[in-house]
Amino acid sequence: MNAMSDVAAEAPQARPTQLKFEIGARTLMAIQRYLVRIPLTLDAARADRLPGLAPLPREAHGYVVTSLPEHLVPALVRASGDMLPFIRQRYTRHFADFGIGFDAWWNGLSSNARQGIKRKARKIAAESGGELDVRAFRGPDELEAFHDVARRISLRTYQERLLGSGLPDSPEFIATMLAQGAADQVRAWLLYIAGEPAAFLYCPVIEGGVVVYAHVGHDPAFNDLSPGAVLQLEAMRDLFEEGKFARFDFTEGEGQHKRQFATGGVACVDLFLLRPSLANRVTMAALGGFDRGVAGVKALVKRAGLEKLAKKVRRGA
Repeated sequence: MNAMSDVAAEAPQARPTQLKFEIGARTLMAIQRYLVRIPLTLDAARADRLPGLAPLPREAHGYVVTSLPEHLVPALVRASGDMLPFIRQRYTRHFADFGIGFDAWWNGLSSNARQGIKRKARKIAAESGGELDVRAFRGPDELEAFHDVARRISLRTYQERLLGSGLPDSPEFIATMLAQGAADQVRAWLLYIAGEPAAFLYCPVIEGGVVVYAHVGHDPAFNDLSPGAVLQLEAMRDLFEEGKFARFDFTEGEGQHKRQFATGGVACVDLFLLRPSLANRVTMAALGGFDRGVAGVKALVKRAGLEKLAKKVRRGA
């Protein structure tokens, strides 16, 4: 193991963080804690090094470290002293390597995945007069037009309705988007079906030529056509053809879509490290018990073959 601890140069800031008791996309209740967030980038996770833990400000309850390679958890817990560790989720940080070329990437997908995407693309093209209608955006003026349309799609998505994580429309986000667009650090796409905007994908480009899967969504009216998968394929085709990027980062969390398009991944966790107070001990025990209960119910649902119905219930469909 090549693990090394670095001390952060700047004083960390604690931000209010909701520790959620949730089932799928539904939050039943939440406990607020002020945590210093330490998000690892894809390259940081692949580098296999411990993140630095700067001294906590007085008001902070602890840290939340995201995309930490799972095998580094014991070392980071030791580095934290006597803080309470709690793993909230485990997942693979998936990525696609642009260096292999489009043909190798496409042929690396399973035959079922390739056939399924082709079939979906043909259905969408048929609805649109025989051709796919995918539009790409990158400069500031183009991104303004993209945001206006994509935001209207986002308002109808379950990510927006249930998670509050749709495409942002704050002045800060728009200013950042336009500045990044002027620096050629954004790629975005819209998919239209029969002239109607159906799906969007928004990807900033960060240091190291990494394209980040930041915001995605589709109009639920087009669920049966799977527009997200088709748009992702066309976006990947464009990015491979540009030939200037290193990797596509599917970011945190699991998903069939991510597994299907990835060429590799890092086994990661999201780790809470909390001060050893009585209140935090009770909170960790409650979260742990709740998560184990949810996992048990999920196992029962899977054995009963009711996954599709449960997914619709979780999303409020």
